[in-house]
Amino acid sequence: MKILVFDNYDSFTYNLVHLVEKITHNKVDVYRN
Repeated sequence: MKILVFDNYDSFTYNLVHLVEKITHNKVDVYRN
C-alpha cells in the first residue's frame, strides 16, 4: 500500500509519518507543499 502525506512545513507532519510507518510497516512518501 502506498501512503502519501503532504507537508505544509509543519513539524507535526514527520511525527505523523513516523507513527504511520510504525503502525503499517509501509514507507510513507512525503511531498512538500
